[in-house]
Amino acid sequence: MLKTNLCGIELKNPVIGASGTFGNGREFAEFYDLSVLGGICSKGATLYKKDGNPGQRIYETRSGIMNSIGLQNPSVEVFIERELPFMESLGTEIFVNLGGNTLEDYVEGAKLLDKTKINFIELNISCPNVKEGGMAFGMACQDAALVVSKVREVTDKKLMVKLSPNANDLVAVGRECEKAGADCLSLVNTFNALAIDIYRRKAVFENITAGLSGPAIKPIALRMVREVSKAVSIPVVGLGGIMDYKDAIEFIMAGATAIQVGTANFINPQVMPEIIRDMEKFMEEQNIKSLDEIRGII
Repeated sequence: MLKTNLCGIELKNPVIGASGTFGNGREFAEFYDLSVLGGICSKGATLYKKDGNPGQRIYETRSGIMNSIGLQNPSVEVFIERELPFMESLGTEIFVNLGGNTLEDYVEGAKLLDKTKINFIELNISCPNVKEGGMAFGMACQDAALVVSKVREVTDKKLMVKLSPNANDLVAVGRECEKAGADCLSLVNTFNALAIDIYRRKAVFENITAGLSGPAIKPIALRMVREVSKAVSIPVVGLGGIMDYKDAIEFIMAGATAIQVGTANFINPQVMPEIIRDMEKFMEEQNIKSLDEIRGII
């Protein structure tokens, strides 16, 4: 009933653990059998080791969280050696999230991942382009297309390009990524936001702003998923504030082929199996035989 075809790869269901909120699955494997999931996106990996951002990294808001992790990771090479074998043993589809601060970082990281058995690379183009003053690659059509096209040249893996909602024209960026060789898109990443400690009279985060996720962003993310999915001919994976099966169904109705769950995992470690179960129950009650019947109906 929930089987989902994503870029020619069959997923058990459309529910995928979002990058950065699910680790690489080790912590959540203590709570349930992760093979029930449609897939897991790895924690972001970069060509070189990153220590992450200094100071506070997580801050709770009234309807979500803000984070300034800074892509802390041991490098793509170490990920492949230490983490990927474990992830591949979980019995679910693996999406490796690849970030970078230069074009060369992305290309060389993709070359390493191309030698593995994974099917998907989730290309995170929300990373700052250090050669262009720190503006994220995904902010401008030209930069986004350049990264995707260069990575496309060095790998045959399915490229799922993760888009930033902070782009001036997200629909245009999505179209350019498709033209450059993306197989599918995932959106949205976190919104740039600000939190202030009024007693310290300073911003909560060392970098001043940080990424906002959770229920607060869902209505905006939902609108963006609808707009992009109607503008491209490749699949869209929707994410942004999905907390239960109703949210998941909304994203499917807005045009998403699959969905990712992030912040909700911090609140309820069992949330994704619950979403899968409740989606099946909803479909049975509504006499829906396949998600194709309701996908993109809005």
